[in-house]
Parts: sequence; C-alpha cells; structure tokens
Amino acid sequence: MPSRPGPAPALPLDAHLHTDISHDADVPIDVYAALAREASVAEIAITDHLDFHARDPNFALADFGRRERMVREAAERWDGRPLVRFGVEITYESGLEDQIRAYLAGHDYDYTIGSIHISDRRPLHRRSAAQWCAGKTHREASAWYWDEVEAAIRSGLFDALGHLDVVKRWMVEHLGPFEYERHADIYDRMLRTLLDTGTALEVNSSGLRQPAREMYPPPVVVERFRELGGQRVVAGSDAHRSHHFGFALGEAYRAIENAGFDRLFFRRGNGGPVVVEFGEALAGATAGGEAGT
Repeated sequence: MPSRPGPAPALPLDAHLHTDISHDADVPIDVYAALAREASVAEIAITDHLDFHARDPNFALADFGRRERMVREAAERWDGRPLVRFGVEITYESGLEDQIRAYLAGHDYDYTIGSIHISDRRPLHRRSAAQWCAGKTHREASAWYWDEVEAAIRSGLFDALGHLDVVKRWMVEHLGPFEYERHADIYDRMLRTLLDTGTALEVNSSGLRQPAREMYPPPVVVERFRELGGQRVVAGSDAHRSHHFGFALGEAYRAIENAGFDRLFFRRGNGGPVVVEFGEALAGATAGGEAGT
C-alpha cells in the first residue's frame, strides 16, 4: 500500500465518490461529508455505480428514488458544509446505449460520469488479466476497451468520462508500464472525441493507490488535452473506502493546473456545466502542504 497523500486542504470539489449503495464500497454518505468538512473540501459528488447488464452486481441495486432521497437528505443535514451533489457513475456498454439513454431521459441527476467497467475475461479484473494479456501487447489487449470508451464519449450521454485509461490497472502487472509514447495516437483519438462532444476529462487520482501507480490519465495526457484546446476537466478521488477519500486529490489538481487549467467544469443539476475556480485554493494547499496520514 503506498503512503497516503491526503486530501489537500481547501480544495473545492471531489467529484467521484462511492457510498455503501455501491456493491464494492462501504462508506455511508455522512462519513464522506464529515471527512470533507474536516479537510475543507467544499463540495462532493456522490456517484454510486449503476449498471444495465443483469450479470453485473450493481444492476437494479437501488432504485432512483431511494438513491436521490439519501443524497438529498444528507445535503440538508450538512447544510452546505460541504455541498453534497446527487451524481451517478454509469457503466457504459455500446450494446446497451439505448437503454441508458432512455433511463437518463427520465431520471435527473446533478452530475453523470460514464465509465467502462465490463470485463468478462478481460483485464479490468485482476483474476482475468493474466489469461487475457498472455501473448498480447498493451495495444492488442486494450483495443476492445478503447472502442468502448470512444463510443461512450460519442454517445453524448455523460458530463464526464471516468478514469480514461483504467484498463491499465491490472495489465501493468503482466505487460509492464502503459507508456504514453507508445499509445499517443490512441489518447489523441479519445481526447479529440471529448473535445468534439463537450465531455469533460476526469482526472482520477485512484490510480496512485493501485498497481498502475499513476493517475487516470497521467499528467502528460492532461497536458496534451490542453494543447488540443481542451477546457473541460474535473477531478475525483474515486473513493470506495473512507481512507480513500481525497487520496492524492491535491496531486490531481496540480496536474490540472500544471497543464494550464485554472478551473473545473462540473454540473449541478438542470442546465449546462458550471465553472469551479480552484487557482487560489490550490495555491494555498501547495503552500500549506497536504493533510493525511
């Protein structure tokens, strides 16, 4: 387990958190809210999993009304310190796009993340990575994943694309580092599609506590997004346990700032994206160091 870089103080937003509604998480909403208040993280988005394939553990896990009620009631309890938003992380599958589209047309979230998680015999699960990667290069083993990512972005269904290159999470144990230089053309294709659709690039710090040991995506990709004209970025720790909250979130913000961004794009319900400024907060966090254990 890597040493924990804690949440930087006074950061405005952690836009990717999973509570005990998600099958793979165990954190009550109020625990996240308390941690955010302690660390002076001003706003959090609860983005529990939602899957549309019956084989997946988050399929029909919690009805919309229950999800919304839990988050809205927590928002009232915490009275804006922190602000608590009702989000969702939807597992995208191109074969289920029509179902996802119909669902989102009838259900209002403050903020939506689209991610690729489906992984039968593919390297998004540790137990299947070795067999899937055998005899393949990174490019060969991940081709299916990038096709799904591109389709998710092109769907226009989501405010942000979650953990862009999470496919490398377990592949690195069998194929070595997922080197940007060898896959720059793939990254460019994804980044240009984000630009075309106005979908935000999520800078997800969870990779720093996982075998990849780098963010999803790494700073060089965030820089490339800016070079291509990207404006919409957002940051999240993708916490599933209380000790994951804010893990290396300050590093994600610094990667965003170093790439030339001074704001995040987020959504708070009906209407278009809103700007979340972070320049002054990050300067203070950098000067004061990072809290953590």
